Amino acid sequence: MSAPLAETLTQLRVGNQKFLIDFYQSSRLLFARWAQRQYQLAAPQAHRLLQDTLLDFYDQVADGRLTLLPADLRAHVYGMARQRLAAHVPAHQPLPAAEASRRQRLLAQFNQLGTDCQQVLTYFYFRAYNFEKMGGKMGFPNATVARRQKGICLRKLYELLK
Repeated sequence: MSAPLAETLTQLRVGNQKFLIDFYQSSRLLFARWAQRQYQLAAPQAHRLLQDTLLDFYDQVADGRLTLLPADLRAHVYGMARQRLAAHVPAHQPLPAAEASRRQRLLAQFNQLGTDCQQVLTYFYFRAYNFEKMGGKMGFPNATVARRQKGICLRKLYELLK
C-alpha cells in the first residue's frame, strides 16, 4: 500500500494532477452535501471550495510541506476546507502564471528523462532514500555508483531545462 502512496506523491510533485482530478470527481457530490449541511453552501460554491482546497493540497505536496499522504485523505481535505472557510480565504486564487509555467515545463522535462533517471531522482528526492538503499533498489554495485548516477541524471534534467 505504501508504494502506490509514494508513487502518487511523486507524480503530484512532478506536476501530474490525475490523482487529484480523480479524487475530485469521486468526492464532489459527497463534499457538496457535507458543505451544505455544515456551512449552508450551495453546490457550486462547495465545488469551488473543493477545487481550491485540492489546489492548496497540491501546492503543499509540490513545495515539500507535505511529505506523506495522509492515512485518511478525505478527512484531511475536509479539514483543510474547514480551515479555509474559517480563515475566509477568497476562492480561486490561481497560481501565478510564472509558477504554473515553471511546473508544467519541469514536468515535461522530467518525463523526457529515461525511466532509470526518473527512478533515481524519485528515490533520492521524493522518497528520501540514501545512496546505499537507492543502489540496492536500482541494482547498482555500491553507494558510489548510485551517487554518480544521481549526479548524471540531475545534470541531464538541468540540461533539458536550459
